[in-house]
Amino acid sequence: MRLRFQDYISIKLHQTDLKLTGYIKSQLQPYNLAPEQNLIMMLLWEKDGLTQNQLADYLGKDKTNIARMASNLEKKGFIERKFCSEDRRSLELYLTESGQELKEKVIPVAESFNDDVTNGITEEELQELDRLLSKIQQNIEG
Repeated sequence: MRLRFQDYISIKLHQTDLKLTGYIKSQLQPYNLAPEQNLIMMLLWEKDGLTQNQLADYLGKDKTNIARMASNLEKKGFIERKFCSEDRRSLELYLTESGQELKEKVIPVAESFNDDVTNGITEEELQELDRLLSKIQQNIEG
């Protein structure tokens, strides 16, 4: 039996991702921050000085994409890139004062966004969703 368009879980996930991305993009626009750039900033707010390779691993992005986003964040004055003392081929990303200050503005937006999208969903349901999404990712990775 052939599935109908609306029955494909991958399409539902994609449509949800598009809506989530569009929504957060509008929320981050006043801060001159794209959604993917925000992911880098959030990781740096948790642990400053990550390498571009570490960010690529955390985000599941290729190194070229991370380098481009880091360059844009650097041009905006939010981060600075420095050569790693242990490996001169690697670049570490550090928050600037402006990047640190941005945290106080953006984290409340991210938390509000999270509250909005999880509204009406129990903690148990969120744990189950996390489990199922992890399982889907594992299925794709083989």
